[in-house]
Amino acid sequence: MSLLGRLVPVADLSPQARGQMLDLMHRHYANVDANAFAADLAEKQWAVCVRHPETKQLCGFSTQMLLDAVVEDRPVKALFSGDTIVDRQYWGDQALTRASGRFALSLIDEYPEAELYWFLIAQGYKTYRFLPVFFHEFYPRHDAVTPPHARRVIDALARHKYPEGYDSAAGVIRASVKQYRLREGIADITPERLRDPHVRYFAERNPGHTRGDELCCLAPLAQSNFTPAAYRVIGPRGPNQHAEDAH
Repeated sequence: MSLLGRLVPVADLSPQARGQMLDLMHRHYANVDANAFAADLAEKQWAVCVRHPETKQLCGFSTQMLLDAVVEDRPVKALFSGDTIVDRQYWGDQALTRASGRFALSLIDEYPEAELYWFLIAQGYKTYRFLPVFFHEFYPRHDAVTPPHARRVIDALARHKYPEGYDSAAGVIRASVKQYRLREGIADITPERLRDPHVRYFAERNPGHTRGDELCCLAPLAQSNFTPAAYRVIGPRGPNQHAEDAH
């Protein structure tokens, strides 16, 4: 039975939903602080929420916001994905990915003239592994050097969002002592996983992921940059349907 995904303005989240989100964080991350989570959620604009179709229990979510930055005197926009988790009993369900993808497509429709990106920070390999499956062009990656223009966009967005924690030389947000981290067994990198060149590259680029360091990643948001695999999950949508379905 597939979960149901929906985009919800953060201002519309009920106290019950916020409590269920915090509970999911506690069960999948160590060192979660309720006040820090609430403050992080408050700065976000939306949450993609997935629920059980019968019980309506919250089974996963991803917080979202639009960032604006200036790169070489030109404005850029980026969809930033913050806290993201799906209850492990529903791993493999595509509802969160489907709703997130439709939301991203709605932004492409909403800002047709903008230089638009998806800015993602990856603490676990599963988050990073999303990029090669769903995007043709993304950075950083094992099979191509990050071009200077993409590096400048990553630097501008990371410095804007994390002015104190961003290590530009490594392209990583360094974890503070208060940073939460994935619990053991959630996204462990095993020798078998390291056979995947994408996972191996993630581990090499972000060796501090176990303590909460996050690799800064970028993908241009354009309909042509989504892979066939992405559209198989998102579904065939007409331009005017994306925003309606996402909201």
